Amino acid sequence: MLDKSPHPAAVNVPNDLAAHWMPFTANRAFKKAPRLLAGAKDMHYVTVDGRKIIDAAAGMWCTNAGHGRVQISEAIAKQAAAMDYAPPFQFGIPQAFELASRIADLAPAGLDHVFFCNSGSEAVDTALKIALAYHQIAGQGSRTRLIGRERGYHGVGFGGTSVGGIVTNRKMFGMLLAGVDHLPHTYDREKQAFTRGEPDYGVHFADELERLVNLHGANTMAAVIVEPMAGSTGVLPAPKGYLKRLREITQKHGILLIFDEVITGFGRLGFAFAAERYGVLPDMITFAKGVTNGAAPMGGVLVRDTIHDAFMSGPEHLVELAHGYTYSAHPLACAAGLATLDIYRDEKLFERARALEPKFADAVMSLKGEPNVLDIRTVGLTAGIDLASRPDLPGKRGFDGLNSAFHDNDLMLRVAGDTLALTPPLIVSEDQIGEIVEKVARVIRAVA
Repeated sequence: MLDKSPHPAAVNVPNDLAAHWMPFTANRAFKKAPRLLAGAKDMHYVTVDGRKIIDAAAGMWCTNAGHGRVQISEAIAKQAAAMDYAPPFQFGIPQAFELASRIADLAPAGLDHVFFCNSGSEAVDTALKIALAYHQIAGQGSRTRLIGRERGYHGVGFGGTSVGGIVTNRKMFGMLLAGVDHLPHTYDREKQAFTRGEPDYGVHFADELERLVNLHGANTMAAVIVEPMAGSTGVLPAPKGYLKRLREITQKHGILLIFDEVITGFGRLGFAFAAERYGVLPDMITFAKGVTNGAAPMGGVLVRDTIHDAFMSGPEHLVELAHGYTYSAHPLACAAGLATLDIYRDEKLFERARALEPKFADAVMSLKGEPNVLDIRTVGLTAGIDLASRPDLPGKRGFDGLNSAFHDNDLMLRVAGDTLALTPPLIVSEDQIGEIVEKVARVIRAVA
């Protein structure tokens, strides 16, 4: 009897890769040896040639609940059939208000309002604009200076690039925004190497903010923005007490504190937001990535009620904040977000990540002693593995590791220069952690 069951559709592999200018990608090298993906389910991607690739990167820090979640895709499809788009200026949809309320319920008390956008980059630029506007309406218009941190990553908008501190992300774009300064990064390999969780050494790096206050004057400073865990630069956990010390200094001088939780939000460090892990209440939190499990573009800013309420004055028919995006609170993204939060709640994925953290750390730390491993850092379900650079070719060993992982070891990981970053979905099993670490060991040996 003939098999009449439906067959999977053939994957069309493009024979011309020239038109697509890929983001944050070595385009010429990629197009010589493409890493093309055709599907994804749970902990794996599927390549165009049918190989299963275990995902040790949660896509790009975002698929915290794993891939191919039917609950999310069905919610998106249902919403698309009911209403594909609604203008977010002067109109609203019930799902946006429901999602904002649920995100605010997950956040530390006092962060009661959500401004939606479409990405982490937009979330950062939104938060910076809110900070500047807040000081204007508070009668402190001289507060225009923004403070970032060396090795920080805050997206690719002009504001985020300006406060960001990764040199290669800045050097091609001229002066960027004026009036920006940077705190030093918090990493000292000599005193912090092979640390599980937050390093004991480094709280004093926060005191550099006092030096900047003395240099520029507190009355010129609008906001400080930091990642609770600097992810894109290679996984740098905040030292113990560092974030609390920053909060103390910013409050002392009337400076707003923004946590960029685009990566750390929605369970990556075992809590809905890292602010909860560290017991620190910032004035704003930026989020994106995990809010929709990567299934639809969405970002946003959680805002303290005191900041939000300061805008709610004057004639009620006037716009309080002249800011927003065509796709803010897009119906499909809201549907994805609500379904994603249901999964996080029902499967207790934040708690699961917290329980797995010590086992994950032990497994990754077993790579100490592999060739060229200079340091390993872990926090939550995240790890950074520093490899020694090749002479005169910084970043080449990491790039070769990316290729070895994908083409030879059926593994997806992230690289930052010569650092291998592991950040698997929160559904990862202990056996899969072991598989990932075993494959990373083979990659490290292959590029030795």
